[in-house]
Amino acid sequence: MGQAAEAAGLSRKALRVYEAKALLSPAGRSEAGYRLYTDDDITVLRFIRQAKTLGLALDEIGDILALRRGGTTPCRHVIGLLDERIHGIDRTISDLRQLRRTLTDTRANAEEHLTDAGGVCGIIEHATPDHG
Repeated sequence: MGQAAEAAGLSRKALRVYEAKALLSPAGRSEAGYRLYTDDDITVLRFIRQAKTLGLALDEIGDILALRRGGTTPCRHVIGLLDERIHGIDRTISDLRQLRRTLTDTRANAEEHLTDAGGVCGIIEHATPDHG
């Protein structure tokens, strides 16, 4: 297992997780009980590592591998996943920009609300969230 993990640039723990999630076919065993990995297994492990660097979830990677094992070229499916990931990142960036504007405005007005009585913290109570 250690050699396969090293060859693929992964940890042993990652290998165990990928086996448990059926991303990797169960490894054969040597007479001594050690897991045996093929060159194809190493290729799949490297693919998984690369897919994770693109932000794909293990379930998504599993779907890609299942398509491939079923004889279907999964590249069109991957394009859809990448488009979804890009749109998700765009939404996150937009949300973060809105939050930054709100925080900047709140900070700019913070001095006015330092002494508000009756509440917990006037700075937060007078903050106006930017709803876009």
